[in-house]
Amino acid sequence: MYNRREFLRSTVAVGASAAWLPMFGAEGQDKKDKKQVQGQEATANTYTIKMSHVHNGPSEPRKIDIPDVEGYRVLKGDFHIHTLFSDGAVMPVDRVHEAVLNGLDVIAITDHIEYRPFFSGGGKWKLAGEQGSNHNMAYEIALPEAEKKKLLLVRGTEITKGQMPPGHFNALFATDINPIAAAVDDWRRMLQVAAEQGAFLLWNHPGWEAQIGNGAPLRFTDEHIDAWKNGWLHGVEIFNYDEYYPVVSDWCNKYDLALFANSDIHESELSLYGLHSLQRPITLVLAKERTLDSIKEAMFARRTVAWAADTLWGREPWMTALFKASVTVKTVSAGRLEITNKSSLPVTASIGGAQFRLTQNVARQFFCPDNVNKIQVTNWFTAMNCPLEVNI
Repeated sequence: MYNRREFLRSTVAVGASAAWLPMFGAEGQDKKDKKQVQGQEATANTYTIKMSHVHNGPSEPRKIDIPDVEGYRVLKGDFHIHTLFSDGAVMPVDRVHEAVLNGLDVIAITDHIEYRPFFSGGGKWKLAGEQGSNHNMAYEIALPEAEKKKLLLVRGTEITKGQMPPGHFNALFATDINPIAAAVDDWRRMLQVAAEQGAFLLWNHPGWEAQIGNGAPLRFTDEHIDAWKNGWLHGVEIFNYDEYYPVVSDWCNKYDLALFANSDIHESELSLYGLHSLQRPITLVLAKERTLDSIKEAMFARRTVAWAADTLWGREPWMTALFKASVTVKTVSAGRLEITNKSSLPVTASIGGAQFRLTQNVARQFFCPDNVNKIQVTNWFTAMNCPLEVNI
């Protein structure tokens, strides 16, 4: 992936001849500055590159249509994102631009506390004084641009423990990351400080092999049960980056936890998923309003649905409500149904064993046997190996 300087250099080298426009003089007039060069008269011209001819992808934000669900707005978010202020590849402002292009409503920049190889007091590019130990900097840098672009930005961080348990946790809606970082030698104290700030605590990628070791089972450990009992665990990622952990849906049902699908992105969005990718992980939040307070309330109320790789996972009541808001089913004649997906959500379903996929805003008719009274939504799951079933 090019950085900005490399991109401009390559553009000039490869394609500039077809795109440049001559500009003469300081005011852009046809003013020739004549100079003597080795006894000869020469004209000094300057040129600008018409960058609109160089186009790497869609410039308009992705449009994701999802109707309101029982009075709640369905907001699209990613709550696990990294920047150069830990081990990511781009600056915080770039994450704002990527999120807007991908049609997201809200993101959380969750740089690691324990691992900051680039911008920090001891990183590759050292920050002076208090800046080097300020774990709020990525948020502070991104916030003005997020407000300008009307993107909601959650203050967050990742508590990064290499051993499993406890693994990695995101603290979302923390008020100040620095007191959490000050307790870095005690992961329980870090979770406690975050919880005292009112943070939502998310267990990240529980099946990450580097954490659990060779062949170790994916399990809800005693340490995680203790964290849950102490009020230090509120959600779990069922999908992270490009990994899926089906058993997490059972954990969330058993322990009353919220489900998340997050990118955990370190590289650029373009190099990992591409722009407008239909496979990109997104967490849907059923919020009363498009505000940070409403998103936080919805998370603690467990009104989240995980969406990635053409699949959705969520708690049964909200999955049923989301389906009924997004898909219309009506009887057109005896034994025939007309079904329309009004949303951008992927819907693959089955009636009496006959499977079909619904394209957005395309009405389709299907035969429904007299003894069938449910639609099985084969790519929406309410528990492990348990696709959603909706009464006709």
